[in-house]
Amino acid sequence: MAGLNPPEVPRTPASPSSAEGASPPPAGAHPRGSDRDGARPGRARRERRPLTWEEVRRRNYVERVKHEKLPFDLLDELPRLAATHYEDIPEDDILRLQWWGLYHDKPKVGTFMMRVKIPGGIVTPQQLRVIGEISRRFGRNSGEISTRQNIQIHWIELKDVPAIFDLLRQNGLTTAGACGDILRNITGCPVAGIDAGELFDTRPYVRALADFFYHNREYSDLPRKHKWTLAACPHQCNAPEIHDVGLVGTVVDGQPGFAVLVGGGLSTYPRLAEPLGVFVPPEELIDFLRALLEVWSNDLTYRANRAKARFKFMVEDHGPEAIRRRIEERLGRPLRPLAEVPRPAGRTGHLGIHPQKQEGRYYIGFPVFPGLISGDQMVAVADLAEAYGEDVRFTREQNLIITGIARADVDRVVAAMAELGFPLDVNPVRGGSIACTGNPHCNYAVGDTKPQLVRLVERLEARFGEAIADLHIHLDGCPHACGQHWVGDIGIQGTTARDERGEKIPAYDILLRGGLGPEAAIGRPVARRVPADRLGDYVERLVAFYLAERRPGESPQAFFRRHDDAQLLAVMEG
Repeated sequence: MAGLNPPEVPRTPASPSSAEGASPPPAGAHPRGSDRDGARPGRARRERRPLTWEEVRRRNYVERVKHEKLPFDLLDELPRLAATHYEDIPEDDILRLQWWGLYHDKPKVGTFMMRVKIPGGIVTPQQLRVIGEISRRFGRNSGEISTRQNIQIHWIELKDVPAIFDLLRQNGLTTAGACGDILRNITGCPVAGIDAGELFDTRPYVRALADFFYHNREYSDLPRKHKWTLAACPHQCNAPEIHDVGLVGTVVDGQPGFAVLVGGGLSTYPRLAEPLGVFVPPEELIDFLRALLEVWSNDLTYRANRAKARFKFMVEDHGPEAIRRRIEERLGRPLRPLAEVPRPAGRTGHLGIHPQKQEGRYYIGFPVFPGLISGDQMVAVADLAEAYGEDVRFTREQNLIITGIARADVDRVVAAMAELGFPLDVNPVRGGSIACTGNPHCNYAVGDTKPQLVRLVERLEARFGEAIADLHIHLDGCPHACGQHWVGDIGIQGTTARDERGEKIPAYDILLRGGLGPEAAIGRPVARRVPADRLGDYVERLVAFYLAERRPGESPQAFFRRHDDAQLLAVMEG
């Protein structure tokens, strides 16, 4: 995109081959009253002396694997791997396949989940058709929308990967960096460029960042996965507060640009992002983000231990002011200060029928519950969008949007989508509730997720009807939090318990008080190790209590904050 490429700034490459030792933290005073190593007061110190690459590779198996062969370079070997019997492929190469969007399906018998990376969640009808055809031909008609606006297909065999990659490449699609220690899919507002309420159209910037970083070998070896989101949606529907880097559209002195949040993330150590206190205009985005990646990537402290390698731990240790100082030193210039990050206007999933800012055109957001969409359905949706619309968008809450529909065709599209299995006239709780992949495909899951979410929602609908329309239930099968259970109105995480005979049984933790938006917060566990066959009872009693006792306009998050754990647990236990 013209005007977005920054001037060249001399830097040390981020890859392990660039140096055998890491630079020490920058000299100078550190904010927040931190001590000389830059750590925040009260934080456990990390290594005082600089680590070496030799030590890092000795401590961290994945860093050794990446050093011996950069995973991006595996692309040239795919024909060889495809012709090799699965059991004869080295485990190191199976790991490297993650950089090309391939994860073991469960059980590990030779089939893979393939994740197609879709910047901002936007695909043309032809691109969606190709993904659907790949699903039908190679993936047993499977498909799901992820919370990062990707499409995932299961049952992929390595022998078919070269042909699949050719189809994707011919249609402007890629799996590069969809998994692994790399920049993951850049997410955004799914109605960017068409919503009347947006501050400005961010699609060109998402596209430019994807073009620069997605296949960039220099940034293909990070300490761990790294997640960005970029939008100018007034509702901040893209959840910038739970990203490593959240770029929040704002306008300063008539100039569009971005406030920056850093250090967000979920998994086993959930954390909300903090303001970096800067304003970055679009023409400086690539330069700024390169410097940020290099500040993190070149500090070997965050490579030695994978459990503590995410960028959020660096922000936690040093604070955003120190991170900003390091970025400025890397750039060789100060960043423009920004006093305040815009607050979200509320919460929306962009579902239903909405007029676009393009006169006479509408977009329609359809719930895809619970995020599952078959190859047949993808092809049919693509045909519908091609006939009556413009493109298809995927949302963070695992739904889809068809854009550019003429007023005269709205009812026709709604009816056709209902026939495909995506009716609009359903309880909105179905569009606002999400579940991770879970069983039977995910090797980390210890319980059902999507089937369990369906059972829960159907049970709540049967008793409470539209009263639960605004409820957001987030259900995960493990602590990794792909389903974002830490920030749901009711968060549920799969675990295990013991029955009366001491045998392991599937169970769930129930978390409350989490949320996104103006009152963003990380939830906390209130009920632990609830046996799977009792989960519905616990949740139904909890929702009944909330609906009966809430104050006018009170959100679930505010309601649960008003009651202590003991009271809420007693309600759930009946």
